[in-house]
Amino acid sequence: MALFSTIDRLAIEGVHSCDTLTRDWTFVPSTPWSGAFVHRLKAQLTERRPPPRRLIMKAPDHRKRWVLYFMFLLDGEVTAAHRFTLERLAALDAGLFVICALPSPDTVPAVIFDYADAVVAKGLEGYDFSAYAIGLNMIVENSPGCDLFVMNDSVFGPFTDLGSEMDTALWRFTGYTAYSLIENHIQSYAFILKGVDQGMERALRPVLPRGFVYDRYKDVVFQQETRLARVASRGMSIGAKWYSHHRSNSEPAFFCALSLLKTGFPFLKKSLFRKMPGTYDPDAVAAVLEELRHPRP
Repeated sequence: MALFSTIDRLAIEGVHSCDTLTRDWTFVPSTPWSGAFVHRLKAQLTERRPPPRRLIMKAPDHRKRWVLYFMFLLDGEVTAAHRFTLERLAALDAGLFVICALPSPDTVPAVIFDYADAVVAKGLEGYDFSAYAIGLNMIVENSPGCDLFVMNDSVFGPFTDLGSEMDTALWRFTGYTAYSLIENHIQSYAFILKGVDQGMERALRPVLPRGFVYDRYKDVVFQQETRLARVASRGMSIGAKWYSHHRSNSEPAFFCALSLLKTGFPFLKKSLFRKMPGTYDPDAVAAVLEELRHPRP
C-alpha cells in the first residue's frame, strides 16, 4: 500500500519504530515518581473546582453498545476532523453519545445532531475527565450492562473498525497505549469498558468524581490520567494494546504513531502537528492522513 510506503520512508528518516513496545500488556502497578505525592496532595487540597454546568439535550437510551465522544469546542465550531470522526462513529453498530465542551452550553452546533443519538453540552472546565464522568454516570443510569467505547478529540480517526476493537478487547478495561512516566498508566484519549454498571462507576469514582473537577492540565494528568489504571485495577481486569517503558521509548501514541498505524492502530494524535516541532515533517504526516482519506489539517 502507498500508505505503508510513506510510513516506511518516514521510519528511515527517524520516526520511531514500535518494535520496542510490549504488545497486549496486562496492567502492573508501579511506584509513582517521588514528586507525584506532593503534587497530588497539593492539588487535592487546593485545586478542586465545582463541576461545569451541563445541559442534557438528548439522553442515551438502552443499547448493547455506546460510543462516548468528547469534543472540546473552544470557539464553538466543528472542524473537518471532527466531521470525519463523527461520520465514522455514527456508522458503527452502536449509539453515539457526544459530550461537547463549549463557552456557552446553550449553543451546540446543529451538525452534531445529524450524527449523535445522545448529546450533552457542558462548560469548558474539567478537561475530558469531566465529560467522562458525566457520560459514565448517564450510561449507567440509562443503559446498564452495555459496552462503552470512550474517546476524545485529541486524535484523528478512527481509521479501523471500532466494532471489531470492542469485540476483541482482552480486558474489562482495555486501553490503547500505556506508558510508565510518573507511574504505569493507560493514556486516556481512547479506551474500552465492558459491561458498564454501578460497580464499575463506583470503582472509577476516585478518578471520575461527580462533585468536583480539576481545571489545570497538570492536575488532570497527576490526579486523574496517571491514576486511572491503578484505581481501575482494584475492581476489574485492565490492560493496554501497547506499553512503553520511558527508559526504552517515549510516549508511544506520539513517538511511535506512524509505525503503530501499520499494526492496525485506529488513531493519530493531533499533537503530531504541534508537539516537539522537528520530530515529524508536518507535510509528510498530512500526506499519511490523505492516504487515509482524512481531510488535510
